[in-house]
Amino acid sequence: MRRASSASTRKIVGLGFLPDEARHGFLVSVPRGSGGADLICITEHRGNDLNSLGERSTDTPSPSDPALRVVIDRTRWLALAPAFWEEANRRLRANGLSIAKFPKNPGKPVPVHPSLGKELCILCWAVEDAPPDDIPNALRNWEALAPEERWWLYTMTVANTGQAMQKGLGWRKALRAAIADNPFVKGEGLSPKARRELLGHSQLSLSL
Repeated sequence: MRRASSASTRKIVGLGFLPDEARHGFLVSVPRGSGGADLICITEHRGNDLNSLGERSTDTPSPSDPALRVVIDRTRWLALAPAFWEEANRRLRANGLSIAKFPKNPGKPVPVHPSLGKELCILCWAVEDAPPDDIPNALRNWEALAPEERWWLYTMTVANTGQAMQKGLGWRKALRAAIADNPFVKGEGLSPKARRELLGHSQLSLSL
């Protein structure tokens, strides 16, 4: 994705999604209501499946739908999504793109930039079966990761256990241990910048 000097020249919908440029994106579907057990779904879309991405119904996808990445209850969603939205908006603003207010109860699904969608999936997978009290710790651990690390974790996880119903298996189980269960101690460990240098230069040029 090319960076522009002004967001006004580019069509942006949802959370950083650029429909005229995107070849990949995510869709967050939040049902109307306030029930804590209501299910929020995140689906991944490519190619022709991106057409009218933000205009679709909020019908719950089939559990066997290969595009379905996350199913998480509203209680957990509301505990993590505002912090994710704040982080995403900070980075969108830094890249000259329009920000989006967190939609607590949107009337239609919300398209999400592919880089941000990957990072959101990582966070949701880490806490999908964790006690809600563990979510603040998971957020701190997630925030301590560099975007490139989150993208790498997504790539590894989706290759084997990327469908929504594959909870508690393989990389999904490892994500919970690493992000939700792992105690966060501020100031310990390498900084994201130092870890980037240790891993070598990423081929991903997006700072999103």
